[in-house]
Amino acid sequence: MSSSASGTLTSTSVGDAGAPVVFLHGLFGQGRNFTQIAKGLLPEYRSLLVDLPNHGRSAWTDRFDYASTADLVADHLRAGFAADGPAHVVGHSMGGKVAMLLALRHPDLVDRLVVADIAPASGGSQGEFAHLLDSLAAIDLTTVTRRGEADEQLAARVDDARVRGFLLQNLRAADGGFRWQANLDLLRRDLSEIGGFPDVGDAAFDRPVLWVAGDRSDYVLPEHGPAMRRLFPRTTLVTLKGAGHWVHSEQPEAFVSVLRTFLAADDR
Repeated sequence: MSSSASGTLTSTSVGDAGAPVVFLHGLFGQGRNFTQIAKGLLPEYRSLLVDLPNHGRSAWTDRFDYASTADLVADHLRAGFAADGPAHVVGHSMGGKVAMLLALRHPDLVDRLVVADIAPASGGSQGEFAHLLDSLAAIDLTTVTRRGEADEQLAARVDDARVRGFLLQNLRAADGGFRWQANLDLLRRDLSEIGGFPDVGDAAFDRPVLWVAGDRSDYVLPEHGPAMRRLFPRTTLVTLKGAGHWVHSEQPEAFVSVLRTFLAADDR
């Protein structure tokens, strides 16, 4: 694994041969969340795990919108990983919406698109994410001397230890204390924008698209089908049993299997 930075974005690469695959994480995440999936694609695929703006090691921005985020990702890919041709792009949740905008605005960079448990629509469980953001903001970092103390404070609002562990990956030791690596203030302020989906006019992406949903999630519903097919007419929907919203971490082997099948299929 190796890291690189271009402009405002930082990314990590996995593998050095094979067809290129780009991974875009969801809210609160980091590129490294896809490390297990990327290793599961070796050696036929090499992967780039991108930290989106306001997350991980990438720079913070003054505001959030999907079009500008997709453009930043496009610049990052053109500067290196996709300089010689398009890559497959996989995006989960917020990263799935960024991936959709990337395909619609910069189709020359995207060979095949995989959208994990999100739809090109506004809504979804914004209340859940608002609660999680508020829960993180409620932690008094001035009193935290070790990571376990932050977990203890968070446990008062978030029961699930796995969710707490995922959230607390954003906590970094700094200057004798701790700070948030993610731009929580911006993410809280612009959550409605993150939960929305911009008007893309008559744009459409005519390459193959795989839409992966979790059968325990309500982020992908039958009524989203027409919008998805209008923007992405060559869409195939796969639902993973036993998976909620975080399909790639809850069912990693199944996720890798459907990725491999889709990426290796004939282009018809």
